[in-house]
Parts: sequence; C-alpha cells; structure tokens
Amino acid sequence: MKTLTLKLTLAFLFIVTSITAQNFKNASEYLDFVGEEQQEITKNMWKYTKAVAHSRSDRSIDGKRKKLLKTIDQAIAKITKANGFGDDDYKSKVLRHMTFNKNLLNQDYAKIIDMKEVAEQSYDAMEAYILAQEMADQKMEESQQEYEKNFYAYAAKHSIQIIESESDLGKKMKISNEVFEHYHDMYLVYFKVYINEIYLMEAVEKSDISAIQQNANALAAAAKEGLEILKTKTAYKKDQSIINATKKAFEFFIEEGEIQIPKITEFLILNEDFEKIKANIEQTAERKRTKEQIDNYNKKVKEINKGADTYNKVNAQLNTKRQDAINGLNNTNANFLSKHIPKD
Repeated sequence: MKTLTLKLTLAFLFIVTSITAQNFKNASEYLDFVGEEQQEITKNMWKYTKAVAHSRSDRSIDGKRKKLLKTIDQAIAKITKANGFGDDDYKSKVLRHMTFNKNLLNQDYAKIIDMKEVAEQSYDAMEAYILAQEMADQKMEESQQEYEKNFYAYAAKHSIQIIESESDLGKKMKISNEVFEHYHDMYLVYFKVYINEIYLMEAVEKSDISAIQQNANALAAAAKEGLEILKTKTAYKKDQSIINATKKAFEFFIEEGEIQIPKITEFLILNEDFEKIKANIEQTAERKRTKEQIDNYNKKVKEINKGADTYNKVNAQLNTKRQDAINGLNNTNANFLSKHIPKD
C-alpha cells in the first residue's frame, strides 16, 4: 500500500482535497473530515485556555466556554451522521473524546466560574478554586493525549505517515499547565498573606482599633513568613519575576503593619479621646464650663487637627504604595503568563 505523508497542524487538519460528502474514498479523506471538525474545537479550546490565562472578565471567559460547547455539539452531530472509514472504532473514540470535553466544560469548568465568585473570601476558598482549575486542566490535557494516541493509531493502521508540528494542541496544553502550576503556587503564597490585608482594611474602614492592631500584627507576621517561603521557591525556567514582585509586596505589607498602621491607630485613639472631651463639654452648660475644661478641649482640638494631617498623609502614602505593590504584582503575573503560555 502506498504511504501517504501528511503534515499535522494545530487541529490535526490535513492538506488534501476538500471533502463535502459523508462517504470517504480512503482513510486520509476521513482523517481530513474529522480534522476539519476538530480544528474549530481546537481553535476555540485554545481561546478559552488563553482567556483563563489572561482575561479578568468572568463574562468573557464564560462566553468563550459557551462558544466552545456550541462548536463541540456541532462537531459531534456531523461526525455522528457521517460514515466512518473502514470501521466505527476510531469514530467512537473521537466522539468519546468530544463528549468528555463537553461534559468537562459543562460541569468542572462551570463550577470553577461559580467558585471564583467566593474565592477571595478566604484562603481555603482560594486554594479550593485553584485546585479545581488545575484538576480540570489536567483532565483536559489527558483527554487530548488520548485523542492524539487514537489519531496516530488510526493513521498507522492505514499507513498514513504523520509529520508533527511544534504547534499542536497537546504540547501547548502541557506547557500551559506547567506554567499555571508555577503561577498558582506563587499566587497561593501571596494570597495567604494578602487575605490579612483585606481583613486589616475592613477593620480600618470600621475604625475598630482592637481589630486594626490585631490584623496589622497578623499581616506583618504572615508577610515575614511569606518571605521565608519565597526563599524555598524555584523560578520557572529561570524567570524570577513573580518571586521578586511577590517579595516587594510582602516588604510593603511589613512596613504597613509595623510602621504605618500604628500611626493610623494613634490618630483613632486620639480621636476617641477628643470625642469624649467634646461630648463632656457639650453636655455642660456654657456658664458652668470650667477654664480647665475649655483649655483641655482647645488643646485636644490642636492635637486632633495635627493628627488628622498626619493621618491623611499616612493614608495617602499607604494607598499609593499599596497600589504600586499590587499593580506591580498583577502586571508581573500578566507578563509571566503572556511570555510563557504558547501563542497561536
């Protein structure tokens, strides 16, 4: 039998005569037909993977998931209707692969989108969300590997030689999962510290002095522990960027918790004292107010005005430094994923 040499592209599409009929002259034509259907799935699957990697819009990610599901449904319908060449064994395996991915998107990935809504409420929720992502991605990668294995077996059975392309989806998914493994690992190290900053800001918002002091201490301690953990982390392909950006964020959190927040609490305590003095003098009839009361009140007014200036300056500095640290890490994460996630 004559050996056919075909080039494998991203979607396992073959450059042969366009097929419009549902009956095929040879195995090459059937592989071409299946490849055309798989091409659309592959293209949209990769768009979905990149959306998860780069998009911060849940709507955008779910939109690509739904588009991918529609593409899979259309492919399943066409392949089911067509006659398989030789026997239906390969056809059944292709349909099983597509159905598995459809179920994965309908169940695992849909659940992940729901989990994202509450992921930032606690470290445990974030850890569960990331673990669910990694497990779903791993299932999709394994399904793709099984598809490729069956593809090569069918080609070998019919003496079709396949020349691999470096751009095929299986390789991309494997690399993508390795990149995400490093990214997720580093993000959990960061989030374990950052959750304390969230609690601290909530306490500041409520002017709860006891909670502020407690969470400021917890933040500084967690950031110091995080710095020690960073020393044990290995860069991905010598790319130290996320580790370095996380280190800068932790250094800011330590400064915030140990140096800047005490200035905030100092003003809040001063303000509490002032409010008591103010209430006391307001409750005293003007003609009954003593010189000591009035002098003490006027002294506190000067102190509170000076303290308010300090409070506002510290707040402004903290907001700027916090934004720089968090934006710096977010930009670093985005650049890391853009650099290492394979392009189209």
